Formats: sequence, structure tokens, C-alpha cells
Amino acid sequence: MTRVVIAGAKGRMGAALLRTASQRTDLTVSGQIDAGDDLRDVIDGTDVVVDFTFHEVTAAFAKLCAERRKALVIGTTGHTDAERKEILAAAKPIPVVWSANYSTGVNALFWLTRKAVEILGPTYDLEIVEMHHRMKRDAPSGTAKTLAEILAAARKKQLDEVARHGREGVTGERTSSEIGIHAVRGGDVVGDHTVIFASAGERLELTHKASNRDTFAAGALRAAVWAHGKAPGVYDMQDVLGLHG
Repeated sequence: MTRVVIAGAKGRMGAALLRTASQRTDLTVSGQIDAGDDLRDVIDGTDVVVDFTFHEVTAAFAKLCAERRKALVIGTTGHTDAERKEILAAAKPIPVVWSANYSTGVNALFWLTRKAVEILGPTYDLEIVEMHHRMKRDAPSGTAKTLAEILAAARKKQLDEVARHGREGVTGERTSSEIGIHAVRGGDVVGDHTVIFASAGERLELTHKASNRDTFAAGALRAAVWAHGKAPGVYDMQDVLGLHG
């Protein structure tokens, strides 16, 4: 039985995690914290910390988990480059699952996106469109960034050199190397992501739409059980699902 602490328990994802955890027989929620609570008060009685809070606090969680040798599942997004480096440096002694999206369907989308760009070749224009609820704080989404990274890697390009975040004014003709990334916000949309492969004469679109947060919660808890007892290192949901390679 894997013991987990839910960090961000009062948020939308926290509620989904608690609801989903109550239906599982392979884990138990040993603690839950939110803003104003101290992880130190509950960490000793757990095996894995599941973080769905804010990017500003993940590094502190990583340091404490490393100190107490607890696995960490990171579902929070929006980290700066400096924060990512700090988290990775702190978390070296422990297993960490860090994914932009814990949905099984989205991770299938990651895999399919990689295969599609390899099959279609360099003549297709690449665009990503994502939509989320009006309360989402970061843009583009972590999932959209991961999709863009997959496309850039498949084309052997540096993402920061080819990413094009929206378009306005007289932009000139689209270059063949750029990867368009477009963030839409509104209403209560849980998460929609579409990868567009467009050429002269045809267009292929790969789309994933989430209708509730339970699919993400189920994946994150699956990752927590998987991470318990794993060797130190940084893993992602593709590792959990066996989709690498």
C-alpha cells in the first residue's frame, strides 16, 4: 500500500485527486496540505508527495522530499527555467515523476505526435492550439510546451529558435521551420489540445479533449504508486506507461 500526501488539496485538481484516491485499493492518502500548511507536518508518514500547487513552491517541496527520501510526483506547471534547475538539482537523491500532463490519452497524443512528424517528414507546417478555463495562470499550457518540444526535437531544432506564439499584424509568409503555438482561454474548459500538420493538399489533426479532471488525477496517482521504490532519477508519464522507445 503506497501512502501519498496531496499538496494542493483544496484546489480543483486536489479535489479530483482525493475523489479518485478514495476509489483505489493500492494507495491511501496519508496527508493533505494547501496554502498555509507545512509539508513537514505530514511528510514522515508518507511514501510519495503529489504536488499540484504553484510553481513557486515546488523547489521547496523537492528539497524536503530529498532530505526525507520521499518520492515526488510533480503536476504543477509554469516553472521558470531557474526554478526547473533548482528542482532538478534538489531532487537528485529521489525518484521524481515530472510530466506536463498525467492523462493516459494525452500521453498517447505525445507518442502519436512524435510518430506523425517522423512519418510525414519536413514538408508539413506544424501548429499547436490549446484551450483551457479562464482561471489558468500560465500560457501556453505545459502540455502544449511538451508537444512543441516533441515537434522541435523530431525536426532537430531548438524550440526557442522556431516557436511562434500567436501572430499579429503583417507577419510575412509563414516560414517552413516555425512551430506555431496558440493559447485560448475561456469558460470552464478542462483542457483541449490539437496538433496540426498542414501541407499543400491535405491536413492531419491530432486532438485530445478532457471533459473532467479525474483522468489527470488517475494518471498522477498511478505515477505515485509506480514511483514508490523506484531508483533515484527524473521520470515522466511516458516511463510510467512504458511508451518510451
